[in-house]
Amino acid sequence: MKQKTGSNNLKELTIKSKTSYLNKVRDFVSHEAKKFGFSDDEVSKITLAVDEACTNIIKHAYKNASDYPIHLRLNARNNTFEIMIEDQGMPFEPESVKLPDMKEHIRSYKRGGFGMYLMKSLMDKVEYKIQPGIKNSVILTKYLQ
Repeated sequence: MKQKTGSNNLKELTIKSKTSYLNKVRDFVSHEAKKFGFSDDEVSKITLAVDEACTNIIKHAYKNASDYPIHLRLNARNNTFEIMIEDQGMPFEPESVKLPDMKEHIRSYKRGGFGMYLMKSLMDKVEYKIQPGIKNSVILTKYLQ
């Protein structure tokens, strides 16, 4: 795990694709979000969204293989708190994921399937940039009110 500080507002963290490293991600994001001025409730939402994004990368992009990098770049400027999460795993097509049917989901006792829904409902903006064979990026943005 590597952490480095760039310019005033740019912080970076790189972890291996192991769920045991997600606590480092949560600590990193919550510390920076709190420092930026978000309330405890907003810090929790941002942290959960980033955790979901990283979990999706581990499970889906890297198929639970534990020795690949996940790179986080956090940029806090003006009233914008942006986290870019990059991986080099399998490409992802966000438009192929449909919003889960809650009644059907509950009736069939399915687990999971809410990651994108959660990220979109917890953050102000969620963008995907996919470069097949090069890298995948998800950018999570929250505005300080």
